[in-house]
Amino acid sequence: MQIRFKNWQYPEIEEGKPTKYNWIVQNKEGLQLGFATDIGAFSYINAKYGVVIEDEVQIGSHCSIYSISTIDDKKGKVVLKKNCKIGSHSTILPNVTVGENSIVGAHSLVLSDIPDNVIAFGVPAKIIRGIHE
Repeated sequence: MQIRFKNWQYPEIEEGKPTKYNWIVQNKEGLQLGFATDIGAFSYINAKYGVVIEDEVQIGSHCSIYSISTIDDKKGKVVLKKNCKIGSHSTILPNVTVGENSIVGAHSLVLSDIPDNVIAFGVPAKIIRGIHE
């Protein structure tokens, strides 16, 4: 296993307050944060119905991850699987899983599941190709 951060430590997360890396979590009891994750500044996570961020996930700055949407009353767990990457300024809505090793391009709106080992982007995000194609 390649470790991106040699001395990585779990960040201190306070309800609704910026971490030392300037990202915020609401409903922090619903967040499961894996090892060696990287969450960019000014990102927002609402974990009311569960957000699982597995090991070695990278989330760009200014991303929004919602387990609840008050606009359309959708709710459900969001899962970001091991080693996936979410481009900056992307939004992930409730009840979505982003697969292992997959890449979501910047400024994407993720409305439905993204399988393992693919590149997806757009509004809404669509699978463009496999990682190794």
